[in-house]
Amino acid sequence: MVGKRFLVGGRVQGVFYRATIANHARGLAITGHARNLADGRVEVLAWGAPQALEELERRLWVGSSASKVTSVEAEAVHPQSPAPGSFLTG
Repeated sequence: MVGKRFLVGGRVQGVFYRATIANHARGLAITGHARNLADGRVEVLAWGAPQALEELERRLWVGSSASKVTSVEAEAVHPQSPAPGSFLTG
């Protein structure tokens, strides 16, 4: 299991972006969270198989039907102990 932190910019707050990403993450067996940041971006912290995280990153660019993603920044994060048991929004 590996971890990545994504910072997603654009019109991603108030458009069901986090809920959409949470559904994708759960379907890919990814745990972690998606939360709004004060600067208007969404932070996605994700733990899962490398291939699943690659697929999630592709889906971050799509988002919800009402979102307009303009940037996705990604960085590896050190393993958490214990890893989150689910994917949450906040």
